[in-house]
Amino acid sequence: MRANYASLKAELVKYLSPVVVVENNAVGGRFTLINKGVQIETVNPVPEYFELAKSIAHVPLGIYSVLAGYLADQVPNIPGAARIDPHDLDMVAFRTPGDKGWITPLNSYRTTLGSALTMLPTANLPADLDASCTRILTEAVKFIDTIVKAGSFDMVAFNRFAATVYPSIRVNMTFAATAQINGIEGLMKRWRTLIGEQAWSDLYVTVLSIWTTSELNQASIIIRRTMNQAKAATHLIDLPTVQTPSDPIAVALDNLARIVQDNVAAEMVFNADLKVADALKGKEDLLSDEILQQIGGTAPAARTAAFAAPAAGTCPITGHTATV
Repeated sequence: MRANYASLKAELVKYLSPVVVVENNAVGGRFTLINKGVQIETVNPVPEYFELAKSIAHVPLGIYSVLAGYLADQVPNIPGAARIDPHDLDMVAFRTPGDKGWITPLNSYRTTLGSALTMLPTANLPADLDASCTRILTEAVKFIDTIVKAGSFDMVAFNRFAATVYPSIRVNMTFAATAQINGIEGLMKRWRTLIGEQAWSDLYVTVLSIWTTSELNQASIIIRRTMNQAKAATHLIDLPTVQTPSDPIAVALDNLARIVQDNVAAEMVFNADLKVADALKGKEDLLSDEILQQIGGTAPAARTAAFAAPAAGTCPITGHTATV
C-alpha cells in the first residue's frame, strides 16, 4: 500500500496546477507560480522597506538574545510577571550569576546598531518610519552603553528599555504590514491576469513557515483575500516546518499531492462513513476518534480563525471596522 501510495503521489506532483508556493523569509516572502507543471516565475514581491522596518523593530529581541542566558532566574516585579513561567525562565537563564560573557557579543551588536544609525538617512524611508527607526536604534545604543559601563543589568532595566521603544516598534509594524499587503496583492493580481480567471478559481496555495508563525500567518491572511472564496478554506494550505527545507518547492508540492489524492481517496474509500472520510481529508489521524472514544476523551478546541471576504475597511481577523 505504501509503495503504491508513494508512486501515485510522485506522479501526481507533475499534474498539480495552478499552484502558488510561498516561502516565508526575512524580506516578506518568496513566491513561485506553477502552472501546467511549469514553474512560471519566482518573485520577492514585497518592497525593501519591509525588511528594514522589521529588522530594526527586532532590535530589542536582538539585545535580549545576547542577554537571556545571563538573566537572574527569578521573576521580578515587572508588568505581566505572572505570565512568565518560572521554570522556563530558569532554563533560559542558564549562565552562572556574575558571568560577564555578555559584554563582548553585546558590544559587537552595538557596533552593528551604530552603523545602522549612521546609514539610516541614506535609506530614504518615509518620515514617520525614519523617526521610529531612529528612536529604536538610539535608545538601544544608549541602553547598551549604560549596562556595559555598569558591568551589570537586570530584567527590570531591560523591560524598561523595551517599553520605551515599543511605540516606535508599533510604527514599524504598521509600515511593514502595509508593504507586505501591497506587494503580495499586486503580485497576485498580475498572476491572476496571466493564467486567467478559470484557472485562478482552482488555485492551490501552499505556505511554508516555521511552527511559531504558522497560525494566522501573515502571507496566508493576505493571499486568502485574492483567492476564490468558495475554495479558499480547502485550497489555502499552511505547512508548518521545523526549519526551512532545502528545497521548499519540492516539499510544498509533495505535501500538496498527498492532500489532493487524499481528498479523492476519502470519498472513494470511506463513502460508507463520511466522518472517517473527513478525517482522511483533513489533519486528523484516522485512529484519533477511535482512541478518544476508548479513553473517554474529547478533541481539544481548534484555535484557528475562520476567514471570509471582509467588507471594505474591515479587519479580516477581528471583524472590526476602521473608523476615521
